[in-house]
Amino acid sequence: MLRGGKVGLRARHEDDIPILRTELYDDVAGSSRAEGGPWRPISPGSNDPRLVVDETQQGSVPFSVVELDGGTLVGTATLWGIDTHNRAAHIGLGLLPAARGKGYGTDVVAVLCHYGFVVRGLQRLQIETLADNTAMLRSAERNGFVREGVLRSSSWVMGEFLDEVLLGLLAEEWKP
Repeated sequence: MLRGGKVGLRARHEDDIPILRTELYDDVAGSSRAEGGPWRPISPGSNDPRLVVDETQQGSVPFSVVELDGGTLVGTATLWGIDTHNRAAHIGLGLLPAARGKGYGTDVVAVLCHYGFVVRGLQRLQIETLADNTAMLRSAERNGFVREGVLRSSSWVMGEFLDEVLLGLLAEEWKP
């Protein structure tokens, strides 16, 4: 397990899947904001790649996020779009509603930076988030990410176009 100050990132367990399905992916409004496409229901027992880990997939490393005190599941974290040639990847995370506002997001980003820069030897990490996602913007910036641009009206979410903010962090800028 990778450990931060408040949370740990560990492999996805079978017991995590029903909780993540119910609390993250069955939430139409929240899931629509987090996904790059339209919301769709997940059939029970399906091998949906957002939940079930495909060990053969090399371009993405999904984690379950747990509290260090007690081991309670609080969300998901992913290093995705891993480009081994250019040594770059993207960061994504989703916290269960009860876990939001406790500083876990900032800690998750810090642990993913450690994983990306130290364990994987990457040069660049990138985050894309909706412009009104102040929690993610704050978590990224607290970890040294720099706003590199705004993709105007680039995301169709629940009947409207929203701006997306692009943030980046280079290995030499990262301060663990």
